[in-house]
Amino acid sequence: MNKQNKEPWFSAKNLKLIKNPLSKENPITVQVLGICSTLAVTAKMQPAIVMALGVTVVVAMSNLLCSLLRNTIPSRIRIIVQLVIVSLLVIIVDQILKAFVYEISKQLSVFVSLIVTNCIVMGRIEAFALSNKPVPSFIDGIGNGLGYGIILLVVSFIRELFGSGTLWGYNVVPQWLYEHGYSNNSLMIMPPMALIVVGLIVWAHRSRNKELCE
Repeated sequence: MNKQNKEPWFSAKNLKLIKNPLSKENPITVQVLGICSTLAVTAKMQPAIVMALGVTVVVAMSNLLCSLLRNTIPSRIRIIVQLVIVSLLVIIVDQILKAFVYEISKQLSVFVSLIVTNCIVMGRIEAFALSNKPVPSFIDGIGNGLGYGIILLVVSFIRELFGSGTLWGYNVVPQWLYEHGYSNNSLMIMPPMALIVVGLIVWAHRSRNKELCE
């Protein structure tokens, strides 16, 4: 009886929880969440991807833990409990980054700690984890983390390529282009340009998905 009621991990419903945040319910382009870190850490691809992985881990694990505890947390202190859980996970992620990728951790600086205030994390706990079972909540966290990460990857790719002439720290613009007058666009590595790039991505995404504007 229990086996029949147990939903498989890769059911259509669970796969939808991963697929939707990649496009139709993307936390950045549709829900406009997590914009601050998108502007701050996307000048290079390495820190952007590390930040995306960190947020994915925190969202997935906080969703899982809050879902497991959802029936035991008094509603009047639920925000405090959620913040404690998220803060603990962020500290763990921060210490792991300092231990294994210290240079990138220094580049990310305080922005790792600010995952605690990332609207995606608290938003998914409130909107999904507190009213769903642990497995779907965990999958929902992974999906939203990946949706967030895709936008960071695209923005950092554009900014690093045109702002520094590199990708993942490696020079990709041929030397002969520089010799013929090409120069890197220093505006690309400035935060205002990140906002413009994100705005263009949001515009392109909503132009292709007009139902999101209705």
